[in-house]
Amino acid sequence: QVQLVESGGGLVQDGGSLRLSCAASGNIFSLNNAGWYRQAPGKQRELVAHVTIEGTTTYGDSAKGRFTISRDNAKKMLYLQMSSLKPEDTAVYYCNAHLTTWDDLRYEDEYWGQGTQVTVSS
Repeated sequence: QVQLVESGGGLVQDGGSLRLSCAASGNIFSLNNAGWYRQAPGKQRELVAHVTIEGTTTYGDSAKGRFTISRDNAKKMLYLQMSSLKPEDTAVYYCNAHLTTWDDLRYEDEYWGQGTQVTVSS
């Protein structure tokens, strides 16, 4: 069974740091384009950061300059290093990725993790 599982969320103080991880598991050949999204109560889900398989990164306005997305293609892992956290960063953070399985190397499917809660106290 193919899955994305986030970890690393928790409660931190204003100005603190967290490192989120997303592990892809199953019959996976490659983790392709992937990213992090977040959703706060009453708000739309928004892009936090995105990275292509080639390593090209894109950041949402709120994340630029504070967050860094990275990946480990061999381990099929995705990371988000978060620093200078603010209360407004409080949200559920979701891992999103396009995965290619060994079943058919010509195609990819989109997957979402279940999310990990990040809470920043003031």
